[in-house]
Amino acid sequence: MPRVAPPYQRVAAEIRRRIASGEWPPGRQLPSRAKLAAELGATDAAVRLGMALLRRSGELEGTQRTRLFVAHPPAVRTLLDPDRDWPYPGGEGATGSCRADADLAQRLHVPVGARLRWRRDECLDPDSRPSHLVTTWWRGARTRSWARCDAEAQLHQLTADEAEHLGLPQGVPAWLIQRTRVASSGKPAETADMVLPADRWRVRLR
Repeated sequence: MPRVAPPYQRVAAEIRRRIASGEWPPGRQLPSRAKLAAELGATDAAVRLGMALLRRSGELEGTQRTRLFVAHPPAVRTLLDPDRDWPYPGGEGATGSCRADADLAQRLHVPVGARLRWRRDECLDPDSRPSHLVTTWWRGARTRSWARCDAEAQLHQLTADEAEHLGLPQGVPAWLIQRTRVASSGKPAETADMVLPADRWRVRLR
């Protein structure tokens, strides 16, 4: 007797069929789970699991909370200058304060536990899809001038919070660029973590 695919796999197969046929082109927003469940005669759980499967494989993008879209083939950019301002509008930003842990204390040359300010910027592509995240920390008044920028890159896996903001699954490979802007006095003015999904970015630091 042939093996019957689980309901969520049948849902995923039908979504794939609609994408492959052109019925749902890249950028198309999927119907709500309730509407799709009614169309396919499936349970909400089967639709949720089918969508999650396609999101993990990169065929869908976005979040369950904000609805999902058919993924575009990723546009690959090359990061050459991590000190350059992002030329496109940003998404939702956030600000706050925290205490410096050992890593931030070393990067900013401040005592562990020092009070820092932070800002997270969601950088968007021209079509308003998430491109990358930048989280910046500084102590005291934030300066807008610096003498140089030091940066180093390492491989990274998206955390749950980063994945949520980028509309990608947790654990997806990414680049982590640690960027520190240094004042003319030689003291770090601010430091930042830039998180760039590896399927959308190459890194070539000068």
